[in-house]
Amino acid sequence: MQTFLMCEPRYFDVEYVINPWMEGNQGKVDKPLAARQWQNLHDALALRAQVRLMEPQPRLPDMVFTANGGLVSRHREVIVSSFHHCERQPESPHFRRFFEQEGYRLISLGKDLEFEGAGDALFDATGRLWTGWGFRSHQAVEHEIAHALHVVTRGLTLVDPCWYHLDTAFCPLARGEVIAYANAFAPDSIAAIRQAFGDKAVWVSHEDGRNFACNAISVGDDVILHKASDALKTALGERGYNVIEADVSEFLKSGGACKCMTLEL
Repeated sequence: MQTFLMCEPRYFDVEYVINPWMEGNQGKVDKPLAARQWQNLHDALALRAQVRLMEPQPRLPDMVFTANGGLVSRHREVIVSSFHHCERQPESPHFRRFFEQEGYRLISLGKDLEFEGAGDALFDATGRLWTGWGFRSHQAVEHEIAHALHVVTRGLTLVDPCWYHLDTAFCPLARGEVIAYANAFAPDSIAAIRQAFGDKAVWVSHEDGRNFACNAISVGDDVILHKASDALKTALGERGYNVIEADVSEFLKSGGACKCMTLEL
């Protein structure tokens, strides 16, 4: 059974602007609604996987987005994130402490390398690691991780600040498919996805891209996401997947959705 790390949104809010989605949303989060939405997502995931919780911390409103806390390998190794923005940098010691207490082996990357965990590094069904760079993580991270974790990697270039993390526009699925939003990537990266996945690449519309449909949680045959068009539901259904919608509209105000709020352990 898959296991995911979550962090309740006790201190969640939009207190600063570090991505375009946050513009105009400072202080506009409906906190009781956000708490209910997070709980609904938690409960939907807990029916299908194990869910671990870490303690939220005051003055760190984005800790709810645990995907950005680190990258966990299948051998209980973890690379704790080194955040790009100063507003999120104080999160790292809390994630490091969690993994140390859980007995993970911590791996460090090169000095001064920025890397935002499973926001910018995603394993596909074959075990290959896809990395994203352009806004939050350095390009050199790809080769560092390949050496540190002994995995095959493939880097993708992000070109639109609205899709600033790889997991906002790219989601490998359990059967070998991938959901992807082409407008988020440079042409050579689109070509790399097409070459690797062929007809197993499900390219989403602009509507689905803006609804963070690619920021999905893949759990067996289930795909949990904020919202999907009928066309996307049909495309995934034809490939054997069940689409579960979990409304997380309050978190979209901060530029995150379902996948952002989970870190697979």
